Amino acid sequence: MDALRCLPGVGPKTAQRMAFQLLARHRDNARRLSYVLHEAMEKINHCQRCRLFSETDLCKICASTHRDAALLCIVENPIDVMAIEQTASFKGFYFVLMGHLSPLDGIGPEHLGIPQLQEQLKQNTIQEIILATNPTVEGEATAHYISELVKPYKIKTSRIAHGVPLGGELEYIDSSTLARALIGREVL
Repeated sequence: MDALRCLPGVGPKTAQRMAFQLLARHRDNARRLSYVLHEAMEKINHCQRCRLFSETDLCKICASTHRDAALLCIVENPIDVMAIEQTASFKGFYFVLMGHLSPLDGIGPEHLGIPQLQEQLKQNTIQEIILATNPTVEGEATAHYISELVKPYKIKTSRIAHGVPLGGELEYIDSSTLARALIGREVL
């Protein structure tokens, strides 16, 4: 039960239910889960270019010859890459920070692979960086830090838009999101 609690959103009761379920009814599934987790820990590392999880030195995205090397999208987590890929609207490459700046938690630029990012910037192939960090205080601070870091390279830097979701109704949108949508409005 203690081991299951390491998963996000799994508290004591949920861990207890999971453990009892695996032990009481699904021992074959428990063995399979154990095997798959062990194999994943042994075989999956980080892509040497973008830091996404991969079984090979370069992930499928970085190994692709059909991506636009002039575009680099910087995200906080691997799950963010999957979300963007599902839109099928971005054809560049990614750089995964594996978190965000958080001085209170002891997370600085070196923990986010910033030296590795700087090496990529020095190659002069990137023409635009899209900052797709989360719209949290830490995500905004991380985006600001990276935008300042990129300035000497004279690379266009943009930030993903934030605002009213498609299909949303204004009366249900929180005031911060609505204010940001008004500030970031676009001309038609």
